[in-house]
Amino acid sequence: MPRLHLGDWVDSGVDWLVTHLSWLFDAVKGVVEGMYDGIDAVLTAPEPLLLAGILAVLAWWLRGLVAGALGFAGFALIDSLDLWEEAMSTLSLVIVATVIALVISVPLGIWAARSKAVSATLRPVLDLLQTMPSMVLLIPAILFFGMGVPAGVIATLIFALAPGVRMTELGIRQVDPELVEAAEAFGTKPRDTLLRVQLPLALPTIMAGVNQVIMLGLSMVVIAGMVGTGGLGGSVNEAIGRLDIGLGFEAGLGIVVLAIYLDRMTGALGTRISPLGRRAAAKVRPTVWSHRPRPAVAVVGVVVLALVAGGMGVFGSNPGTAGASATDVGKGEEITIGYIPWDEGIASTYLWKELLEQRGFEVKTTQYAAAPLYTGLATGQIDFQTDSWLPTTHAEYWKKYGKQLDDLGKWYGPTSLELSVPSYMKDVNTLADLRARSAEFGGRITGIEPSAGMMGLLKDKVVKQYGLDGYRVVDGSTPAMLAELKRAYARKDPIVVTLWSPHWAYSEYDLKKLKDPEGAWGAGDGVHTLSRNGFAADHPEVGAWLKDFSMTERQLTGLEAQIQKSGKGREQDAVRTWLKDNPGLLDRWAPVDGAGEKSGAAG
Repeated sequence: MPRLHLGDWVDSGVDWLVTHLSWLFDAVKGVVEGMYDGIDAVLTAPEPLLLAGILAVLAWWLRGLVAGALGFAGFALIDSLDLWEEAMSTLSLVIVATVIALVISVPLGIWAARSKAVSATLRPVLDLLQTMPSMVLLIPAILFFGMGVPAGVIATLIFALAPGVRMTELGIRQVDPELVEAAEAFGTKPRDTLLRVQLPLALPTIMAGVNQVIMLGLSMVVIAGMVGTGGLGGSVNEAIGRLDIGLGFEAGLGIVVLAIYLDRMTGALGTRISPLGRRAAAKVRPTVWSHRPRPAVAVVGVVVLALVAGGMGVFGSNPGTAGASATDVGKGEEITIGYIPWDEGIASTYLWKELLEQRGFEVKTTQYAAAPLYTGLATGQIDFQTDSWLPTTHAEYWKKYGKQLDDLGKWYGPTSLELSVPSYMKDVNTLADLRARSAEFGGRITGIEPSAGMMGLLKDKVVKQYGLDGYRVVDGSTPAMLAELKRAYARKDPIVVTLWSPHWAYSEYDLKKLKDPEGAWGAGDGVHTLSRNGFAADHPEVGAWLKDFSMTERQLTGLEAQIQKSGKGREQDAVRTWLKDNPGLLDRWAPVDGAGEKSGAAG
């Protein structure tokens, strides 16, 4: 049967949309960013415990005293984990996605309930949205709206849209037809029948749909974190990329607290605004623990909290910047750096974050997989990245995006890509030696991120050239690969892993780089700094610093070792320690007023 080139047609359609409807996507992006920024500003303005108190009062009003106390405890826990800003960012994203999803889904559900033709048309579309893997939604979202919050919000609301439509339609269809007929018999207009009879009686089902929209939105934020939305989803993705169980558990616990709070509050709100719910609640005998204040009392409670907080000075405020110094080149300008979670990328990224902040810039760093990182650079949403391996490893990305990027030069090289085995594997010295040892290694080559250039080179060229068809290249992540290596090395088990030089693993373990006599890996790369078009013109000092930047192997491996020693989450502290141990490098790499000339011999 001939191949159906459906993917090519979809690509062509997306290209046409990007070319001809960019104005529409930019308008939607502006609206989404405006909504998100406004909500996030409101949520982050007060001090964390003040907002936790306000949310607790809301829970008290909706569900009772116990719910209020537990709500406050949950949000206090998030604050104690130092994840408050991330949690509020996630809550803002979910609120924006939910509001837009409901604005679209509720009218569609009403329309579908009143028209069988519309219902039949929407059903397969909703089936597609609900069953399509959620990560696939990120691809068009990135192309249409770029990296960051807009792409995350759009992907989230599309993923969460279907339950809102289905539950609204179901709720209206479940209203007793005799009640509708009675309203019509008394001469009630169709619009009034909908607003005064059908919607009020359908509210419990509609609110269940709202609840599902919110829960699906929260389940999507982790995946949306892959495109730079930040928040708790970004923390979870960072934890996955570094195999940091502690950070992953903390960020996941923050999402659980948000999910439980929103689930309980939307359920209680549905009861409060539904006529049937109010009747059922009126029959329940209240207790001290389930006591719920009147709305006026709840409002007074919030006002009192605000006044007390204001009197104690616990409202959030901008502390202002310190007096400008001679090295304040940046004057608070923001620069964004993206990075792949490779060791030299982490080291060089946090090194430049510290250098630029020392020079007065505001620096934001975000972790990405390789493909979103290059997309963000090409679209101008990321200013630069320091870990591009050219001309071989990242050749695919350079071919696709090179015209939209500026190469600021090589700062380290040459590098090498390799497959490595522990030295206790005595008879395995070349790639060809692997061919007959597949069973011994379990038929596995432990790889890293599937988007990494070396993984494509390994699968498409190295495996074929050396006849390693008996092996399965296992995609994963760099931390997962290192964890597998550590486990196998401790037990003296056979293992073959993807590695590159320089890498701290060669000093940690006794490993052998398998020789490549046929040159399948190609010549060694240089590690380049790439920026968006025009970055060096916008920031000439920074552009000049990056073009002149270089590190020796001793400097790079020393910095990587210091980061490993300091532990996860303390990368910038490790950089500061390393710079103190290597005086003069700050002024050499980011010279101001001739400071670089004075310390040119450092390092």
